[in-house]
Amino acid sequence: MRGIKENKRHLMSRVRVIALGFLAIIAVGTLLLMLPISTRSGECAPVLDAVFTATSASCVTGLVVHDTALYWSVFGQCVILLLIQLGGLGFMTFATLFFMLLRQRIGLRQREVFNESINNIQAGGAGGLVRRVVGAALLLEGIGAVLLAIRFVPQYGWLHGGFMAVFHAVSALCNAGFDLMGTVTGPYSSFTAYASDWLVSGTLMALILLGGLGFVVWDDLMAHRHHVKRYRFHTKLVLTVTAVLVVVPTVLFFLLERNTTGAEMGIGTRILTSLFDAVTPRTAGFNSVDTAGLSSGSKLLTIMLMFVGGSPGSTAGGVKTTTLAVILLSAAAYMKNRRTSGAFGRRFEEDSLRKAASVCTINLTLVCGVIFLLCLVETLPLTDLIFESFSAIGTVGMSTGVTRELSALSRVLIAFLMYCGRVGSLSFATALTDWSGAHAVTEPTEAITIG
Repeated sequence: MRGIKENKRHLMSRVRVIALGFLAIIAVGTLLLMLPISTRSGECAPVLDAVFTATSASCVTGLVVHDTALYWSVFGQCVILLLIQLGGLGFMTFATLFFMLLRQRIGLRQREVFNESINNIQAGGAGGLVRRVVGAALLLEGIGAVLLAIRFVPQYGWLHGGFMAVFHAVSALCNAGFDLMGTVTGPYSSFTAYASDWLVSGTLMALILLGGLGFVVWDDLMAHRHHVKRYRFHTKLVLTVTAVLVVVPTVLFFLLERNTTGAEMGIGTRILTSLFDAVTPRTAGFNSVDTAGLSSGSKLLTIMLMFVGGSPGSTAGGVKTTTLAVILLSAAAYMKNRRTSGAFGRRFEEDSLRKAASVCTINLTLVCGVIFLLCLVETLPLTDLIFESFSAIGTVGMSTGVTRELSALSRVLIAFLMYCGRVGSLSFATALTDWSGAHAVTEPTEAITIG
């Protein structure tokens, strides 16, 4: 029992390090964004605006109270870009890389925190994994930047177009949702001007999907490449759920938007925007059509996708694809009167369903609690408040346009959801829990009726 207590204390300590690490990044980012050089006007940004933006960037969400391109200077945009990169790959990834560059020995403590921060399911090999993750991320961002530069450089020039290509490549891979399109296509326009552009939309979608797979999946794919049979159970599950969550919603968006945003589009553009609508809620935050103009059915579908999010140990938020898979497959197994559940010839660990249920319950509790509080202080439509809250907890960044209309208290609540969504709602609850009172005595069981 003593060993169990020690393991729980170590887990709690690791989670607290991660939670405090993100708070430190937010604090530093806030101070930098409050400098006069960070805004185009040369005035200091209000504290709450700086805090909200730093939280949104480091938690790779994308919700903004000011248009990024129009309000923040080049320096401020670079600060946001740095926060996105740190938040997307995780501060422990860069801390471990820093120790390696200094040729410092990475201790067991640092390895444990790093593995916890990226949900690594295999112990050891932290140094090699860090190199592969950072290397792969920079390579993918570089390829994405080159592809985007093919379109942006001829339109906006080498300097401006090149910076936009790099910024959006990093923002897409890190699933951040920040964009610099305000100065060229209008404030808060995102990529609506490129709704029919397969190069821009395709590049962004590819980066979003790759970033949302997770670093452990990256490592597995790099190790085994096209040898699918050698993939880990986790990798097979992530790839399968991701594919389903792209194909099915694309078809649904195509049908749901036929009389609204897609009414005047050609068939090719409708397919592209439907695919973009299916990919970006998990959890990038870009949009190629007006989010506020989506049909009610599409908004509901978007909320569902934002709640699921990406995969564990990725740059995306949400309850994660594996959580959805565990719950659905466990329910299917129960209906078939099977005692265990799984897929691909493997079964889930006994604790998987309890953890999946806990993640969903905590996320729903947090987001519903904030929605009720928002209803107390705001007069905005309920649908917009629900959309905004789920976007925050899922670190998505999509909005119907109400972010900048929120009161100070509401912005704090949304920032709190963004932080919990990035750290992980279960991890956040764990970090606040004191396990010192754990004991070996268990209470007797008694039957209750469920369902």
